[in-house]
Amino acid sequence: MNMKTALLLAAALSALNAAAQAPRVFRTQFTTYDTREDALAANHKNTLKYRSVEPRDIYGDGSAFVFEFETDALWGDSNAYLHIENPGSAYTLFINGHLAAESEDDLSPADFMISDLLLNGRNVAAIFPRQSRTPQIQNSGKKSELPRFSGSYIFGQRKLHIEDFAARILPDSAEAGAGRLYLDVVVANNFNYEEPVSIGYDITSPSGKLIDYAVREMTVAGHSLDTLRITAPIYNIPAYKWGVSSGEAPLYSLMLYIKRNGRPEEYIPFKTGYGITRFTADGKLSRAGNEVNIISHRYAVKSDRKAVRNELATLKKQGINTIITEFPQPAWFYEECDRAGLFVFDRAAINAVEERDNRNQGGTPSNDPAMVEEYRNRINAMYFRMRNRSSAAGFVLGGETGNGYAMYKAYQYLKSLEKERPVICDDARGEWNTDL
Repeated sequence: MNMKTALLLAAALSALNAAAQAPRVFRTQFTTYDTREDALAANHKNTLKYRSVEPRDIYGDGSAFVFEFETDALWGDSNAYLHIENPGSAYTLFINGHLAAESEDDLSPADFMISDLLLNGRNVAAIFPRQSRTPQIQNSGKKSELPRFSGSYIFGQRKLHIEDFAARILPDSAEAGAGRLYLDVVVANNFNYEEPVSIGYDITSPSGKLIDYAVREMTVAGHSLDTLRITAPIYNIPAYKWGVSSGEAPLYSLMLYIKRNGRPEEYIPFKTGYGITRFTADGKLSRAGNEVNIISHRYAVKSDRKAVRNELATLKKQGINTIITEFPQPAWFYEECDRAGLFVFDRAAINAVEERDNRNQGGTPSNDPAMVEEYRNRINAMYFRMRNRSSAAGFVLGGETGNGYAMYKAYQYLKSLEKERPVICDDARGEWNTDL
């Protein structure tokens, strides 16, 4: 360990009680690419503002992890995001000796906006694993079996950028066999003054045919968000029943990008299928007019992507059409479920097995008003990553974790975000805060 790293670690340790400075970001999990070719190939080797994160266990005992990375002038007008995945425990994060963030959740990936803490040149980040301050909601013994910090990265977006998006293809009520793309692109301007921007998109059919493309102009006020809403007709929808048909699901390839000075940049690829799973008024699930009969299997990723793809294909051959996750999974897992045409009920990382039936003071945390904010954070960490996925059939408010005030508030909060798909509380036991 060099002297700079040692000094930064010492500074970090002396500041453990300082207030957190890097805001956590809840949105669709995506990264950007500098060229269309790299976006299509999911190749970040040529992306100038992307760094894979591989922290080193500097003492060999799991008490402190460090990684270093370089930034240059290109990052000066950018928002820098740090994505931490598979931390293995609660943790405290420092960037260049300054407290950046704290997380009590050892299972949900987290994104932090760290721009204000970066230096021009070499930067040092330190992650200190620790005991969670909310151990009562992660006492089920469920742990990720993936390598520690695998899937972590840093990337930068210019301060005028695509902040988030919502994309779906729904049946067209005016024409049988046709659909319509509904695309909302949220554009953020973090500069002090208004900026014009060109937002481009194109969509390609599952067979590789270009269906629609356009570039739209807009002006975004300083330090604000604006939403560009796009609709486009989609014809010749392939015949495929989600969760029932064999083979891979037909997915449409969507590409978003920004043009700056007439040159495209910041490519964001995404794949989406036809239809959305809905919770109907008579208490049933349907997809594109077809009733859904759930045959489920609980699952957590334990191996690499290729092996998981084979496992999902085997489950589908066995008649399984729905995956219920044990806790939030890697983003590529949901991509594989989209590809396989499976339904997914994603589960927030809330597991309070002990005292689940005890609603007295000090009993189940699901009845503790002090837990409302932490429950909401974990629901956000699950929901916003998953909401755009074609496989998303519903959302589960944690595991076998009791019920009460905090869980009532969790249900109400998620229902305020999700208007179509069901929200489930496993331990509702006849109470009102569950849809299935």
